[in-house]
Amino acid sequence: MEARIYADPNLMRIRRCTVEHPFGTIKRMSGGGRFLTRGLRRVKAEAALSVLAFNIIRATNTVGTGAMIQGS
Repeated sequence: MEARIYADPNLMRIRRCTVEHPFGTIKRMSGGGRFLTRGLRRVKAEAALSVLAFNIIRATNTVGTGAMIQGS
């Protein structure tokens, strides 16, 4: 993997744009990236809810709300 990155530095640029953007958005949505709960089980649940909320918002922005109303 390291050899591929050094062979084509644009791969890391593409990765940063596609992979790290959702994490930054989720961090911004959650108020700085700190979890409100304590304990591994609760933190996992909170992280899963944050990802679910991000995916719903992303799908709504992609498809639009009109498609959701028409599909009912």
